[in-house]
Amino acid sequence: MAKIDINSRWCKGCGICVAFCPQKVLELSLLGKAVAVSPKRCINCKMCSEHCPDYAIEVFKEE
Repeated sequence: MAKIDINSRWCKGCGICVAFCPQKVLELSLLGKAVAVSPKRCINCKMCSEHCPDYAIEVFKEE
């Protein structure tokens, strides 16, 4: 399982992270910011954080 930290101040709501997540962990909130709606499904691939142009997402492996 992974821990997903999203800095909402940095997130501009572009949706790139949502598009790249293979497990559909992320969605855009009503405020237009990325949120982890299904964090237990995260496989720690870090596709979201690697493609985020604002460096607003960090993914950490939890043990």
